Amino acid sequence: MKLRVGVATDVGRVRERNEDSYLAREPLFAVADGMGGHRGGNVASELAIETLGSFRVPAQGAAAALVEDIKRANLRVMERGASDRDLRGMGTTVTALVTQDARAHIAHVGDSRAYLLRDELQQLTEDHTLVQRMVREGKLTPEEAGHHPQRSVLTRAVGVEDGLDVDELTLDVHSGDRILLCTDGLTSMVENDAIERILKDEPDPQSAAEQLVSLANEAGGEDNITVVVVDFEQGDGASGAADGVTVASSPSAVGVFGEEGNGSAGPRTGAAALGTTSVEELPRPTPIPPKRRRRWIWWVSAIVLVLILAVIGTRLYIDRQWYVGESEGRVAIFNGIPTKILGIHLAHVAETTELSASRAEQLQPWQDLRDGITANNLHDAEGIVTQIRADLASSPSRGTP
Repeated sequence: MKLRVGVATDVGRVRERNEDSYLAREPLFAVADGMGGHRGGNVASELAIETLGSFRVPAQGAAAALVEDIKRANLRVMERGASDRDLRGMGTTVTALVTQDARAHIAHVGDSRAYLLRDELQQLTEDHTLVQRMVREGKLTPEEAGHHPQRSVLTRAVGVEDGLDVDELTLDVHSGDRILLCTDGLTSMVENDAIERILKDEPDPQSAAEQLVSLANEAGGEDNITVVVVDFEQGDGASGAADGVTVASSPSAVGVFGEEGNGSAGPRTGAAALGTTSVEELPRPTPIPPKRRRRWIWWVSAIVLVLILAVIGTRLYIDRQWYVGESEGRVAIFNGIPTKILGIHLAHVAETTELSASRAEQLQPWQDLRDGITANNLHDAEGIVTQIRADLASSPSRGTP
């Protein structure tokens, strides 16, 4: 079977760095979406792809061998994280395809995806996310899951824990089949119908990959986007955009991947970063909690938390304040402070007496009664009322101080 391959990757419109990595070297193709820490995301995805880069297809058992390589990548990512404080909390998704004869073997961990286009688009992998588990348990519909605020919370990732379970699938491929590997930067922004339309309408795999990346950016580009399109045609050997492509990880706009500049991503075609690159020794990177959260969510959460704490603190302060004032012509005890903000009174009447407020205000000590006479607590407020009552009783005349 002859292969034609297109690859495209982009940082998107929100993220500062590209933490995706990919491998496109026949017969192995893979995408990895890293997460965790300032540098951890791209280190985890690069390390996983580097590990897969040494994969050799056995005569038999290609699927099992691919699963074992992903498990080996899992251990390497964990070891790096455990040895470097700066890289603790890193991990990555991995979705990989190995072709052998007329078969495609797919191994998968995380929420990157593999699709098959054969007449119609079919999703081959299941997301290892909290919301997908809820869909499987009947707690959410697929439509609700697509917009759920926790849709990016992973339940399984490479580099998180020992004993990693890897999903695997083997299918027969036919001439005319097209397989798409992609990170969730595409699927979180673009509906399956739009993905299917591009894959059906664009015969060139490289152009299809670039159009998918562009569509994700047009929809907001809230995450890194990586796309690998593999076409199966009758014949022998490989041709197309990915001839000879080895590991190319996290290319930036200037073709250098990673913040540390570890390697060169090679020439770029539109959104794609293609070419041959070596992955040098990476910084030594621990298990991470899934998953990355967008920076703006953290900022909004922090602001909301501050506002909530401010409201609670203000409420507690007001509830501890007491004063004596006037309510409907009578001397009254109030809980709160004698003011209002935006038309809202910050006090309420706790007790109304029979004492005339106007008579009390004619006495020298109580002339500011309408403005409120503050007290340290309820007991002190009651003491002020007692004093007003005594002063009114001892005043020489009803209306004269």
